[in-house]
Amino acid sequence: MRLYRDEAVVLRTQKLGEADRIVTLLTRSHGRVRGVARGVRKTSSRIGARLEPFSHVDVQLYEGRSLDSVNQVESIAAHGASLSSDYPKWTSGTAMLETAERMTPEEREPAVQQFALLVSGLRSLVAGEHESSLILDAYLLRSLAVAGWSPSFADCAKCGERGPHRAFSVQGGGVVCPSCRVAGSVAPAPETLLLLGALLSGDWEVADGSDPRQRREASGLVAAFLQWHLERGLRSLPLVDRNDRADRSSG
Repeated sequence: MRLYRDEAVVLRTQKLGEADRIVTLLTRSHGRVRGVARGVRKTSSRIGARLEPFSHVDVQLYEGRSLDSVNQVESIAAHGASLSSDYPKWTSGTAMLETAERMTPEEREPAVQQFALLVSGLRSLVAGEHESSLILDAYLLRSLAVAGWSPSFADCAKCGERGPHRAFSVQGGGVVCPSCRVAGSVAPAPETLLLLGALLSGDWEVADGSDPRQRREASGLVAAFLQWHLERGLRSLPLVDRNDRADRSSG
């Protein structure tokens, strides 16, 4: 069996037998892989705590036919404890992990950009750099863009006519001009489209200055766009706590 080492984020774990665990990892160089970590559910295991969801690790594996075997694990950043103590962060992080797995459908297919995006998103969540819902929506939009499904929030997604335009079509790829508008298009507030464009481009000054109504409308459009391209929604997305500090402080 071939031995290899890589940097990875733990996406998901499953129990196997009485003491083992199947670990789904998104690695920097080898894409999404699944490995068996033997004996990690025993209290005496030295690496079990390092192989929990959200963990950023340096891992060594033996390549197998269907499942690899985890040989060594060194912790780079254990995000799970920090995220689990904050419900909005935890739910947003869970949605990120599920998205990362769904956006890498082929095992062992390199996905360097998706990996880097996930690592950056989790770090931002833990640090509390922005509202967790904003970080999540920015992550979802950029993950879609990396996958080749970048939405347009200014010029017409169909004919390219210079915007701004008011109509937004999920199946059309974003905003559409009056000539390209199709049934089912919606007309979000101009400020919402500005927010979406800021999240995609990383203009955090605009994003942080948005109000709760714009954020909720933007989140709905992001969720619809994501579901359209994945062909089914994320199980974790309905659990995301969208109540940001602006809502709580006004309550």
